Amino acid sequence: MNKLQQWLKSRTFHYSDFTDIENLVKIKQSKGLKISLCFPTLNEEKTIGKSVIIMKSELMDRYPLLDEIAVIDSGSNDKTLEIAAKFGADTYLASDYLKGEGICYGKGENLWKALYLLKGDIIVYVDADISNIHPRFAYGLLGPLLMKPDIKFVKAFYNRPFKSANNLALAGGGRVTEILIRPLFSQFFPELTGIIQPLSGEYAGYREILTEINFPIGYGVETGMLIDLHQKYGLDAIAQTNLDLRIHRNQEVSSLGKMSFGILQTFWNRLAKYKEQPLLTPDSLTLRQMTSDKENYNLIQHDIKEKERQPMSKVKEYQKLIEELEKNGNHRKQV
Repeated sequence: MNKLQQWLKSRTFHYSDFTDIENLVKIKQSKGLKISLCFPTLNEEKTIGKSVIIMKSELMDRYPLLDEIAVIDSGSNDKTLEIAAKFGADTYLASDYLKGEGICYGKGENLWKALYLLKGDIIVYVDADISNIHPRFAYGLLGPLLMKPDIKFVKAFYNRPFKSANNLALAGGGRVTEILIRPLFSQFFPELTGIIQPLSGEYAGYREILTEINFPIGYGVETGMLIDLHQKYGLDAIAQTNLDLRIHRNQEVSSLGKMSFGILQTFWNRLAKYKEQPLLTPDSLTLRQMTSDKENYNLIQHDIKEKERQPMSKVKEYQKLIEELEKNGNHRKQV
């Protein structure tokens, strides 16, 4: 526990520690780094325009901290891509790329393909449904990476109020974390209990580590990434930043059940990989949820199978891309 307390003290930051964006730009330039921001999307037309405008105006036009802003989409049937492109983001439909690897759909798929599509030595991932989007959601994560050479990956944490139809409740959010993830981490990966919000959708890391880990394509991506990075690079390579208030859509309990079901599959896979114990194989990959009306109770079934993408560094098309970039003297840095 002493080690964990020391980690909390030395690896927990507040975004206000990094408000000198001009200094972050100088550090980035002195290291010869490129930084990419990725918004993974699916039907985010209500918020994506504001997200792109704010990040581009403050962190590209005013301060050249970001070198590119991209939206990688799962197949929206609204105007997400059209709006994002209008306001200056590069836009990609995930299913159009790496077709030789097969077509999958999910947030994790978008994050994984960002490593192929984007140029940055550092990749920042920010969810696109944030109502109170602010540049701190990017520079607060980049600060530790740029100023602390031994830090390779940074997670966000924040106050997540529950947004009802009428107002913001003072408490709420983080339900899957506290009911599922933290108890599992406490039993099997206790060092990771220091991560305040392991399921937060905002994080940033160096390409060199992100290309070496698996990416679950769905609900388990944040859990899988954290466990893999911890096992491969150690706790001291990970940090976290308090971004204060984050307002976004809160999901229904039935949706949280699906999320938990997918996360559990990822978690069992990691136990089988890293722990010396019998393989844990579930009897079923069908989630059954109870619904009711005034007279009847009914079971609804959801088939949820968490597929995983191999480390990007093992993908042949990515290897060819890197070789081509190196031939042209435009390689992506490994620092």
